[in-house]
Amino acid sequence: MSGRAAHRAIDAVWRIESAKLIARLATMVRDVGLAEDLAQDALLIALERWPETGIPDNPGAWLMTTAKRRAIDLLRRNKLRDRKYEEYGRASPLFTEDDVETETGEIGDELLRLIFATCHPSLSREARVALTLRLLGGLTTDEIAHAYLVPEPTVAQRIVRAKKTLSASGVKLDVPEGKELEERLSSVLEVVYLMYNEGYSATAGGSWIRPTLCQEALRLGRMLAEVAPREPEVHGLVALMEIQSSRFKTRVGPSGEPILLMDQNRALWDRLLIRRGLAALERARSLGRPLGPYALQAAIAACHAQALTPGDTDWARIAALYEALSRAAPSPVVELNRAVAIAMAFGPAIGLQIVDQLADEPALKGYYLLPSVRGDLLAKLGRMEEARAAFERAASMTQNLREQDLMRRRAAECAARDAGDKDGSPRETV
Repeated sequence: MSGRAAHRAIDAVWRIESAKLIARLATMVRDVGLAEDLAQDALLIALERWPETGIPDNPGAWLMTTAKRRAIDLLRRNKLRDRKYEEYGRASPLFTEDDVETETGEIGDELLRLIFATCHPSLSREARVALTLRLLGGLTTDEIAHAYLVPEPTVAQRIVRAKKTLSASGVKLDVPEGKELEERLSSVLEVVYLMYNEGYSATAGGSWIRPTLCQEALRLGRMLAEVAPREPEVHGLVALMEIQSSRFKTRVGPSGEPILLMDQNRALWDRLLIRRGLAALERARSLGRPLGPYALQAAIAACHAQALTPGDTDWARIAALYEALSRAAPSPVVELNRAVAIAMAFGPAIGLQIVDQLADEPALKGYYLLPSVRGDLLAKLGRMEEARAAFERAASMTQNLREQDLMRRRAAECAARDAGDKDGSPRETV
């Protein structure tokens, strides 16, 4: 295997295994930052050895074994040091047996424990999300920056400061209870949501979707539903992920090219996942509280899932749900999605007016879907030259190679249709 091919394979393995690796190491060494350092050490060893020896049959186990050996060596050194301190301490009249801390209980799911640790109240909201996506989602700082639409150096600084804060605070790896659970749950849900979104539509790279990341987010969501069964937003998020996951088989073509929602073969959608999602949404509703942002998004996804054909979609209801979502969690991205729903329900001209009002939103300056949506609406209005320019701008703004290809293909289609209009050739009706 060539060095370049080996590095690509190692990168793929790392994205799959890093979260489990860091979670297990954090359980051993009780320090999130140190756990990541040990995991990175194992990665560096793999980068040195695998190009020569080949990828092991079980690369995840190889990385885990290598990292655990380094962790054990570290713990042994620390234990020897602590034993000397203890010997000195026992000679002091201030020492009592009550000062000896003993650990009880079994270690549960390391990933769930780690996600609550990285969402500790000692961290800012932004730092919690960035650190958890970095450690559990395996996302690069660049990918997190694109997910949050903020500069990459800002994300990098947040992660470094967060790890230092957790290390200094001595945060324990456990699942909180009672009021503490409620306080940290919203950040945990946001992290799981962003992790899932990165898998559902990758911000960078050569693949449009990363199913493993989505599966891990869904697994964590299902576990959270067991930990907090009376929290409607937990069930709402699970419902959203279940329904969205039902489309995976139809979201990419044979060559990995993206297939948009309206072009997907709905007969291939996973009906079991849809039923699970609808059941989770019903649980959220049954708890008697107003639907929150995740449950509202799940309700929107349910409208698509229950429409047997694109023409059956209740776009007016979807537009109303986006209106409710904009009140529950106002953001320019929600407004952009509301514009799409309104355009589908009441015509592209109305949707375009809303999109144009969002043009100066700072949060959307680097968001490729703004010109993409605008291009789609312009094309439906027959304004092909403007649509072509919008799609080309969208292609220049996304780092995902599949999305770049899709945007350029749509730009080329608009150019061809525009040329057909000018030379009098017949064209399809928009």
